[in-house]
Amino acid sequence: MADAEPNTPRGGIWGWMLFDWAAQPFFTVVTTFIFGPYFVSRMASDPAAGQAAWGYGIAAAGFVIAILSPVLGSIADQTGPRKPWIAFFAAIKIASLCALWFAAPGSSLFWVVLAFSLASVAAEFSVVFNDSMMPRLVSKADIGRISNVAWGLGYLGGMIVLIFVVAFMAGLPTTGKTIIGVEPIFGLDPQSGEDARATGPLSALWYLVFILPMFLFTPDGKKGLAMGSAVRKGLSELASTIQEVRQRSGILRFLIARMIYQDGVAALLALGGVFAAAMFGWSITEIGVFGIILNVVAIFGCLVASSLDTRLGSKTVVLTSLVMLTVATIGIVSTGPGFTLFGAWQLPGADTGGLFGTPAEKAYIVFGLLIGLAFGPVQASSRSYLARSVTPLEAGRYFGIYALAGRATSFVAPFMVATVTALSGSQRLGMAMIILFLAGGMAVLWPTPYPADKVED
Repeated sequence: MADAEPNTPRGGIWGWMLFDWAAQPFFTVVTTFIFGPYFVSRMASDPAAGQAAWGYGIAAAGFVIAILSPVLGSIADQTGPRKPWIAFFAAIKIASLCALWFAAPGSSLFWVVLAFSLASVAAEFSVVFNDSMMPRLVSKADIGRISNVAWGLGYLGGMIVLIFVVAFMAGLPTTGKTIIGVEPIFGLDPQSGEDARATGPLSALWYLVFILPMFLFTPDGKKGLAMGSAVRKGLSELASTIQEVRQRSGILRFLIARMIYQDGVAALLALGGVFAAAMFGWSITEIGVFGIILNVVAIFGCLVASSLDTRLGSKTVVLTSLVMLTVATIGIVSTGPGFTLFGAWQLPGADTGGLFGTPAEKAYIVFGLLIGLAFGPVQASSRSYLARSVTPLEAGRYFGIYALAGRATSFVAPFMVATVTALSGSQRLGMAMIILFLAGGMAVLWPTPYPADKVED
């Protein structure tokens, strides 16, 4: 029997899309551009040790997410509503982010990585439950457009927070003032890393405020089984679903492809800013401006992809994005002080002053623009790829397996980057491992049908 066409009020759709707006600053200012580079460059004894510790933290979080996401998704299908799950993990995420304020230089790296990993786990579990609401809210014809617009809203939210950090919180090493020439707000002391440490509580507050429209206006699933019965039936359904996936060859190939390429995408996003900070000695301000540039480009990329996804399909958008990310990764690992393209193109080493003063830094930013254009669409259109391939009633367990596919090997890329970096002492060689995951996922996805399975609307 065909499922009824979704008839969600406009306010409900906007409430759902604002979840991405609420969630993104954690990934933008904490994971990638501000707190992560601060951890590596100032908390650790040396950048290589910091990159290794940060990579291991990301790997540990990925392992937990991989194990539990499909289990929780299956249980949520049986309990019905998704909002109670999102609220539970929101409390964990907010508490963990607030704890990062205490990550002063000289603090134990272990507990800081632990707090960050807990926030990462809670953030990703919340994404699973939010994503699984999509097939119930949006028609299949609109899924690609809504998914990419929501992702673009997320980058806009992340960019706004990042601009605020750079303009009003991050002090320049030379003057102690921000890039607009004012003292950091709230008396933040850049010398003790307070400008970076404050991004944890700031992201927590932003998340708390902007997930409220989803709770207030977005319709949830009907109440299902009690928790005890839901756990038993959910685990049974999960076992059946894993067997079922083996018979749905299109979905299986897509999930394997995503398992490979998402590992590379996640590692690139988590470690790209860290890599640049160590290579060029960028301050928080320079990393922040780099992040703003990437987010501006990412918003544009998602808006373009929202149209292309509807016209050409999610698969075309994902494959194109992966090609761009592979080229960009080769570009950034081939660039260093005075050269790019592995030395085939020698660049003047003179620093012209100001932000990104050397030609090598400008070359790095050019490659970064490709990352900005592609990293939103590759994730948003992957989400719509699966949503078009399943029914609303099975969305929870399939998006749980989708998260598993995105995380089952998610510890492998950061682990490989961290291990190769630690063994070789070369951040460049470590980052080059990401290329293997992007290219491998692309090779598996290429012959996969689209949609992965045809389902009735």
